[in-house]
Amino acid sequence: MSDLVPGVLELLVCPACHGQLTWAYEASELVCTSPECGLAYPVRGGIPILVVDEARSPEAS
Repeated sequence: MSDLVPGVLELLVCPACHGQLTWAYEASELVCTSPECGLAYPVRGGIPILVVDEARSPEAS
């Protein structure tokens, strides 16, 4: 994920709230920066899984 074409992360948004996503390197997931949402989407094999049902909620950390 870290080797994505520069600028691609800025194009991705949270499917639940359309908030900006940030890359959490250690957890290998994309995390919504919206305080109301905060869902964390897994990245498997370098592919972000932007499906709400696959996301981890902030309370489930």
